[in-house]
Amino acid sequence: MHQQKIQHTSVSLTELGFGASVIGNLYRVTPVDDATAAVDAAWDAGIRYFDTAPHYGLGLSEQRLGAALRHRPRDEYVISSKVGRLLVPNEEPHGVDTEGFVVRDDLRRQWDFSRDGVLRSIEDTLERTGLDRIDIVYLHDPDDHWQQGAEEAMPTLAELRDQGVIGAIGAGMNQSAMLARFLRETAADVVMLAGRYTLLDQSGLDDVLPAAQEHGKSVVAVGVFNSGLLSLDRPAKGMKYDYQDAPPELVARALAIAEVCETHGTTLPAAAMAFPHTHPSIINVTLGMRTPEQVGRNVGLHDQHIPDGLWDDLRAQGLIRSDVPAERGRGRE
Repeated sequence: MHQQKIQHTSVSLTELGFGASVIGNLYRVTPVDDATAAVDAAWDAGIRYFDTAPHYGLGLSEQRLGAALRHRPRDEYVISSKVGRLLVPNEEPHGVDTEGFVVRDDLRRQWDFSRDGVLRSIEDTLERTGLDRIDIVYLHDPDDHWQQGAEEAMPTLAELRDQGVIGAIGAGMNQSAMLARFLRETAADVVMLAGRYTLLDQSGLDDVLPAAQEHGKSVVAVGVFNSGLLSLDRPAKGMKYDYQDAPPELVARALAIAEVCETHGTTLPAAAMAFPHTHPSIINVTLGMRTPEQVGRNVGLHDQHIPDGLWDDLRAQGLIRSDVPAERGRGRE
């Protein structure tokens, strides 16, 4: 699978990445055998970028991903995790986590973007994964913590990067404006942009993507299906958009895009996966993958040929913004 380098670093990512939130029992239980088989299937398909976080399943995702990768040659893959949520003992457990993961809540999340918090979080991640290093570390959802994130956490990560302890640093969020600030005002190498450069939302063109181009930095795209509305060939009423029920006008727009995709011999989810690569600063699309079957579907969608004429038609019909780049940023056929 084609790889692209995070600019100004030695870290390269495959175009398609494995998002490990779902193997941390996001929304439902994933048996450990399924989780391991999913990682193995991703490896066999050529995926070499794996993303996790302490937040995902209160550490379960990190544990499972580390166990599945531990026997693999360490220099052949890239793993990222995140800082900002420390896992601490929960003095008042209710039995099950309340933030979307089907796990016991013996631990709870504690926001902490301090220097000590960052160092402790990385140490805890290394212990949970059992790996010798983490290649990329992102600040995780620092929306309400700009000052501490920019003034304490990012300089701490920059020191570790400059010492060779980690390979690249950045931030990951569901908004684009603050990610642009991290690219412009801090030592971040790469940002993880969730849902803001998709077939239904190109707001990243207003801030974070120009910032990445201006400063020669890189972007990883996640949430490319916008919580599901773009995940099926024919979107329907009742599907989700950004974690909520999709408004009828967005369902209609997604259906219109799907119909244009059909005229070009492709499908809506395949186009949704390919679309972020229209921008030259986006080097990777990462998707959650729970089972080997999901891995196979995602790899198949990634491998579909998407003619450049599709983007031309979508622009001409006003279904995507007119300032979407005219040619894809990658050379895959």
